Amino acid sequence: MSYPDTLNVWHEQRLAGQIWRNTAGAIGFRYDPAWIASGGFAVSRSLPLVADEFAPEEGRAQHWFANLLPEGAVREHIVRDLKLPNTDFDLLRAIGGECAGALSILSVEQDPSGQRHYHPLTEKNLTDLAARRGQIYAAWPADERPRLSLAGAQDKCPVLVRDDHYFLPQGEAPSSHILKFELADYRHLPAYETFTTQLAAAIGLPVVDIALRTIGRTRYAQIARYDRLWDERGEVQRLHQEDFCQALGYGHEKKYQEYGGPSFAQCYRLVQEASSEPAIDVQHLLRWQIFNVLAGNSDGHAKNLSLLHLPDDATRLAPFYDLACTRAIERIDYHLAFDVGGERNPGVITPNHWEALAGQCDVRPKFLHNLVRETAATLQKKLGPVREEFETRYGAYPALQRIEKVATTQCRRSTKQ
Repeated sequence: MSYPDTLNVWHEQRLAGQIWRNTAGAIGFRYDPAWIASGGFAVSRSLPLVADEFAPEEGRAQHWFANLLPEGAVREHIVRDLKLPNTDFDLLRAIGGECAGALSILSVEQDPSGQRHYHPLTEKNLTDLAARRGQIYAAWPADERPRLSLAGAQDKCPVLVRDDHYFLPQGEAPSSHILKFELADYRHLPAYETFTTQLAAAIGLPVVDIALRTIGRTRYAQIARYDRLWDERGEVQRLHQEDFCQALGYGHEKKYQEYGGPSFAQCYRLVQEASSEPAIDVQHLLRWQIFNVLAGNSDGHAKNLSLLHLPDDATRLAPFYDLACTRAIERIDYHLAFDVGGERNPGVITPNHWEALAGQCDVRPKFLHNLVRETAATLQKKLGPVREEFETRYGAYPALQRIEKVATTQCRRSTKQ
């Protein structure tokens, strides 16, 4: 069947499939027969490698591909700047060249370019980006605009970093890092994310590589992409990945459990089934949720977890990202994205709630209780040294006291219990 409104889905120079929209605007997907015949991979656990098409009416293709796109005000800014209809399909056509993971979405008239082009970013360019909070589309001429799409409700600017110089990818050229700038109402967010991520690393969680940078008076976080790999030629290669909403078949509007999204137990079972090292990865996932409770990260939702497909065909839980002590920021809901045994208020979680979560995940309660106590004790020990290391590197930052207060209170509650 052929559709006039079709986009091609590429993996490097190989055609993986096509997406199309029906007259109601819903998106369908089918794998290219040559992709199946030549041993291509399934782009998602929710879109298995079959010859049958995933019809728009099913919603599975719509959920998966829409999850590649920005959300909320970020999406509205892009639609306004590019003068697009506000539809998933039109956005994918406009900015789907460089997405999370390894796929590029291009018009049927366009083949992936074997050439990679990057625009050097001067200090003035970077200052302008900081002033725009990372919004890139209004700042560039139409013929030089990148085609970059990163999911989430916060502006992010993908760049290539080489020898401490920044380059903006052109077309579908891959980026290596993400820049996240201060927001008008959340000025401390880059510092909070850097510090919280370093805390998680200090207690042994696998996390993204993050650093705090400054341009003028503005701070921003520079984050190495875990879904990108430098090859022996010094070129960036893409690794395929999918977030847990994509893998479980949920739309981005259901990334929070309270809005009908997946539960922590569903995510736990996904890792058990999908990971090549499930014993290691499920323990990392448990400790991630414990860390969120103790360190005040109430925004640990299903789109902040991903499966990463490695070059050796292994599938692993991706390094943790978007870690920030949201409880240290006013006007942000303190309730947890995933409940613990039915409780979302981190200030009243008891051993009974952890025991209920253990039952939902089929984990021994004693094992989980010990994990909570060990994580709380280690986090308490690491708070001071990580703060000292942070301020040695980036200068005094009094606002970090808010994070320390939240984490200390939560750790003491857990160790007393």
